[in-house]
Amino acid sequence: MATNVSAQTRTQSSSFPVMVLIAGWLVPGAGHLMLRKWIRGSLLMLSVVAMFCIGLALKGKIYSPNTGDLLDILNFAGDLGNGLLYILARIFDLGQATVQVATADYGTKFMVVAGLLNIISAVDAHSLATGRKRS
Repeated sequence: MATNVSAQTRTQSSSFPVMVLIAGWLVPGAGHLMLRKWIRGSLLMLSVVAMFCIGLALKGKIYSPNTGDLLDILNFAGDLGNGLLYILARIFDLGQATVQVATADYGTKFMVVAGLLNIISAVDAHSLATGRKRS
């Protein structure tokens, strides 16, 4: 009986960090919120969503998957790091217009950096959940 309980605990504890990682990627700051790090999770959510929205307001480009230029592939990876924000932007066809303003490049970089920050925060939440890092 004791071995079943300990095996069940190990299974739950090994899947929780993965759930924290995926939730932190899909929704900015959600991984930290799952770990009850309320202030850190809220600040990450606020900053990533704000950077993404500022990028859209500056008419930044949302990259789609392609096999073109290396920088396009890297920018797509950065955009994909935004999780659900990227998916919603693609569904609602945001950031797909041709660039006609000078600030659009800044907007594009805002969105890519927001995605990279989100990836870093999701990995940070995963490290906290596994115990590799202390808060």
